[in-house]
Parts: sequence; structure tokens; C-alpha cells
Amino acid sequence: MIAYLRGTVRFKRPNRVVIDAGGVGYDVIIPVSTFYGLEEEGREAALHIHTHVREDALALFGFKTEREKILFEKLMSVSGVGPKLAITILSGLELDEMIAALRKGDLVSLTHIPGVGRKTAERLVLELRDKLDLLAASSSEASASEPSRHSATGEFRGEDEDVLSALVNLGYNRSNAEAAVREVRKNHPEGPDGDFEQVLRISLRLLARKFFAAK
Repeated sequence: MIAYLRGTVRFKRPNRVVIDAGGVGYDVIIPVSTFYGLEEEGREAALHIHTHVREDALALFGFKTEREKILFEKLMSVSGVGPKLAITILSGLELDEMIAALRKGDLVSLTHIPGVGRKTAERLVLELRDKLDLLAASSSEASASEPSRHSATGEFRGEDEDVLSALVNLGYNRSNAEAAVREVRKNHPEGPDGDFEQVLRISLRLLARKFFAAK
């Protein structure tokens, strides 16, 4: 059973990383929160690992912090929530926002996440709201950096297409993803270049707070 993995980052995307440890490439599924803090390709990184074993498959789920792994495993303890949905849920909100939503019973925020309907959100709150005190108390001290700036043109650049692809892979539909990226660029018009991670982070926040408001 693999519980911890250290090695060189060979490939990374918002929901997947390949770690080379001793000449073996481990394909690890990760949430967006881990992607934000992951080292660049070619550098050494370490991940907390949850090994999920089934009769027909073995999958590795990786997390930059122990808090992420603990919340992932708590999410999976809820009826109807498997590892892939748990990863999607972790990717839908910032970690502390997710913990707060569960503790407060914020069904609106939870149902904004792809794959989470009202019944699933209600089960998450019912089964977890009283089990997250320690996670809430150990809130991360890391804060989000200032967003990168984008031009206000209507066409999508290469980095924008990468963000759109990542959002679609995370379960958001293309039209809402495009609307979020356009909103980011409209509100942050200074500077010609965009930073992938910051645009993705802000777009996810917009999707959670605005574009699914009618859901």
C-alpha cells in the first residue's frame, strides 16, 4: 500500500501528475488544490497518497497536504461518493471554503460543483458537518497570490484554451467555462500575458459563485 511518494515531476495537469520515483513513473490523480502547490516539471515533489484498490484496478490519489488527504477520505465515507467524485468535490472549492460550506450546510455552494446534486450535497452536510472541527482548526496559512492580468480582447489565447480544457475536464460545460475566462480577462485587463494557474483559480471561483447561480 503506497501512502507517500517522493520523486521528480515528469508531467502535471490540473487533475493528474506523473512522479518518477526510482525510475518508475507513478500516474497519480490529484485535485486542483494540489496542482496549485505542486512543483514544476523536472523538480522534486512529495505527495501524500491514498491507494484505492478494486478487483479490476489500482489507482493512486495524491495530495500536497495531509489536510487534503483527510478531507478526501472523509468525502469518500459518504454514501454515493467514490474517489473520482471526491476529487471533483475537492477541486470545486478552495479547501477552507469547502470545509466551511460543509460545516454551515451551504447547499448552494456544494451543488455548484459538477456531479453534486442536492441529495448528494445534503448527504455530505449531514454526514460530515460535525466531523471537520480539527480540519477547520488547522486552517492553512497560505493565501492566494494576486491574480495575473489579462487583456480584454474577445479571442482566447493559447493559455486561455489550456484553462478551458482543464475546466471541461473537471466537469464544467464549455459555455460556462468560456464565460468565466472572459470575465477574468474583462476584470483584469492590464498586461498581455496570463498565468495558467491564476486564471484557472479565479475561473473556478467565478463558476462556483456566479455562473451557476441559477442552478
